[in-house]
Amino acid sequence: MSLEQPQFLNSQKPTVSHLMKLTALFLAGLLASCASAPPTNKSNLKGYQITLQDPAKSKEVVMYAMGLMGIDYQFGGSNPESGLDCSGMVSYIFNNALGMSLPHNAQQIAQLGREIPLAKMQPGDLVFFNTLNRSFSHVGIYIGDDRFIHAPSTNGKIRISSLKTSYYAQRVEAARSFFY
Repeated sequence: MSLEQPQFLNSQKPTVSHLMKLTALFLAGLLASCASAPPTNKSNLKGYQITLQDPAKSKEVVMYAMGLMGIDYQFGGSNPESGLDCSGMVSYIFNNALGMSLPHNAQQIAQLGREIPLAKMQPGDLVFFNTLNRSFSHVGIYIGDDRFIHAPSTNGKIRISSLKTSYYAQRVEAARSFFY
């Protein structure tokens, strides 16, 4: 029993037709890999499985944050009734607006988010600061126009601040997104 080889293997040179078909298959595979959806799950921290959210839901985060304006700062606080600290505020908002459980620690929250350049922040993204000579020691929610909502210990109320203020401009260090 003799197996026949494909015709293009019997000749010295592949035909133009065969080369075009192979090139088309290669390009189709390349394009398919480029068009795949961004990764949606992130679990850089034990015990947390994060699913990136639809960017349209970022408005819910911002609206929820706006509703907490004026709430008292409380170190270690995790609810508006007793007061919130920066990471407690972010965790509370993401849990209530998105059903997403985040740790009550700015450094750990940063480990879970998708890294983005500061210049690409969108409302609802998180902005991190080095305020205690320690990376990721403060976190706020970006609301656009170089402004963010946060729970600072100074003056003790959740409020809006500007990234252009010299204090924050000198201490801003990173941004993270939980949206794809």
